[in-house]
Amino acid sequence: MSSSQFAITPDQADLDKMGRDLRFYPVQNDTPSVLTREQIGQFNANGFIRPVTIFSEAEINSIRSYFDNLLAKVVAAGGDSYSISTAHLKYGRVYDILTDRRIVAAVKDLLGEHVIAWGSHFFCKMPRDGKAVAWHQDASYWPLSPSKAVTVWLAIDDADRANACMKFIAGSQHHGYLTYRPSDSSEHNVLNQSIDNAEQFGAVVYDELRAGEASLHNDLLLHGSEANASDRRRCGLTLRYCSAEVRAGLGWNAKGVIVSGSDPSGHWANPPRPTSE
Repeated sequence: MSSSQFAITPDQADLDKMGRDLRFYPVQNDTPSVLTREQIGQFNANGFIRPVTIFSEAEINSIRSYFDNLLAKVVAAGGDSYSISTAHLKYGRVYDILTDRRIVAAVKDLLGEHVIAWGSHFFCKMPRDGKAVAWHQDASYWPLSPSKAVTVWLAIDDADRANACMKFIAGSQHHGYLTYRPSDSSEHNVLNQSIDNAEQFGAVVYDELRAGEASLHNDLLLHGSEANASDRRRCGLTLRYCSAEVRAGLGWNAKGVIVSGSDPSGHWANPPRPTSE
């Protein structure tokens, strides 16, 4: 199955048929290996940890140059700055980032020893592109159950309020799965869902990151970003992970790479590294 066959936003009726378990499961880990106990507490209370330094300046500069070239190829082929999705199934360099031991070590502290990496998507807001990402929950879109998933948002460019960094509603994961409304093209929303009056569920926190830093957030946490009104690009690479006990519907198990421990049930396909860079 190719990466182009995976719907970024599956049909809601198909998701409803799964009977997903969308409850927040607090992390139980008194002896984390790379995160601190305070960070574990922050994740449980607020639904996110930030910032976590991953790559050196030289490393992230190399990754940025790689992305610049990749984006140019995708745009030349008719795509746009948001269309590089499930990239680890196509590009070996993205697979290497997804499976990087430093990122996986932090994720293991939140999800346990047996971890699956299943998603990789560049969210690149070009200067003055006019597109926002409405308040939403990742779990709403994903055919995964139970809700034991974490997103690592890796800053490729510096991300701040001026160029529309991501923002969180702290603690909103405790409310579980929330009712959303469909959004239409007039709202210039990158996604197709919106949760109104999200601020009633907690305080807004802006996820300002330097290039090479990352944040980690729970799949039930409300988050979004405003339109980039600046003259600077804001690119981030979202890397998605879940516990190996999670089950994926709609064929999404074909995306999952075992990055720690094992998958005794053989549910996840564990595809090899792509040869294309």
